[in-house]
Amino acid sequence: MSALLELFHNLTNPDWIMAHGGLYIVVFIVFAETGLFAGFFLPGDSLLFITGMIIAHTIVPGTAPVWHLLYWVLLISIAAIIGNYVGYWFGKRSGALLMNRKDSWLFKKRYLVQAQAFYEKKGGGAIMIARFLPVVRTFAPIVAGMVHMEPRKFTLYNILGACAWAGSIVTAGFLLGDNAWVKNNLDKVIIGIVIITTAPVLIKMITARKKKEPLPAGQ
Repeated sequence: MSALLELFHNLTNPDWIMAHGGLYIVVFIVFAETGLFAGFFLPGDSLLFITGMIIAHTIVPGTAPVWHLLYWVLLISIAAIIGNYVGYWFGKRSGALLMNRKDSWLFKKRYLVQAQAFYEKKGGGAIMIARFLPVVRTFAPIVAGMVHMEPRKFTLYNILGACAWAGSIVTAGFLLGDNAWVKNNLDKVIIGIVIITTAPVLIKMITARKKKEPLPAGQ
């Protein structure tokens, strides 16, 4: 657990990121979070915001800032798209095995069940909406593969969701990166992003548990 906390801390530290592969490590992390079910714990949203801040401070001389931003948004979006395709393929090939697999430290079947319920409620748009929900975005493409979602439909929502997710959060970091308050309170900003993005997932888990709890005797 301490190793995971240290990794999370490092991935929200701009200096550490630039010293360990730069923004290309961000591209890999985005792929891992969206394509490997073991990557559900990675800080995707806060990492993208920090990426925008880094982009704003690493403009290549002679290059228009907007093109520098678009380059990284495109690269991150492609990584997210490929990651979802990997998850879709994995779900299509191993869906039955996953549902019968025992829980482990890295794998919890309830994550798949929650993602499946979210998918059934939102339809194909779940692939796009899930991009903005930690944990769910990792398992939504796997569930889409398990239920054999039509490939063209999956591709459409996959591309739209990846571009909207990467484009909005990276751009927000890019635009706010020079704000004095943001730079001096980055830890608070990251905590705020984590709370905002994880709140819907936590609320869903709590309400689902309450619905399953049996009523007291006599009621």
